[in-house]
Amino acid sequence: MDQIVIEDRTLALLRQVDTPTVCNAIEVAQGRRGFSFFTRGTMQHSRPGSPPIVGLARTARIASAAPATAPPETLRKRRMDYYRYMASGTGPRCAVIEDVDYPDAIGAWWGEINVAVHKGLGMVGAVTNGVIRDLDVIDPDFPLLAGSIGVSHGFVHIVETHTTVDVMGLRVRHGDLIHADRHGALVIPASDLPGLEESINSVIAHEAIILNPARAGDFDIDKLETAWAAFETERT
Repeated sequence: MDQIVIEDRTLALLRQVDTPTVCNAIEVAQGRRGFSFFTRGTMQHSRPGSPPIVGLARTARIASAAPATAPPETLRKRRMDYYRYMASGTGPRCAVIEDVDYPDAIGAWWGEINVAVHKGLGMVGAVTNGVIRDLDVIDPDFPLLAGSIGVSHGFVHIVETHTTVDVMGLRVRHGDLIHADRHGALVIPASDLPGLEESINSVIAHEAIILNPARAGDFDIDKLETAWAAFETERT
């Protein structure tokens, strides 16, 4: 069962801000630099610029580079058990899928069919270190963040569901709260969620100390010096 309950107001705000802002806000909430529960490296996004993925993780591990060795009936059962698991629970849900063949994954679990199926089951998006494809025909409002883009489904099959996964250096457990966009993905610690709205607003206000004068027509080095002094005073 999911333990995290997201208030509607907080969820709405999280869907409006990018993942770097959330990363900064978590550090504000924690009162220190060094938050590290995020993906590493450059990932591929199916719809850059689309609203972020915000959801409770449904985790699984797949393999794609070689044929499965389990009997066909076992593979069919794993697949349907996977879909039942993805459909379970309440609140926004996102799939977080580790391809165990990374960085040599060749088969796309995510394409036109699986996007439609997961969206139909009420999910809001997916994060994977594996392959995605069919970018021109997948449902546009189901964002995917992936390790690569490819052409084949390879030998892709379910290995395990409801398990701890590692996606591009980010360790994710069932029920973790995910925030992801074209920059990458992170896990929002449950302990930081109650004050996160205030922290996000603080980050936005703090950045405005520099952004507002920098974008004004009369900006110069003197105004920068004044603004930066105020910025440093408030900096986490």
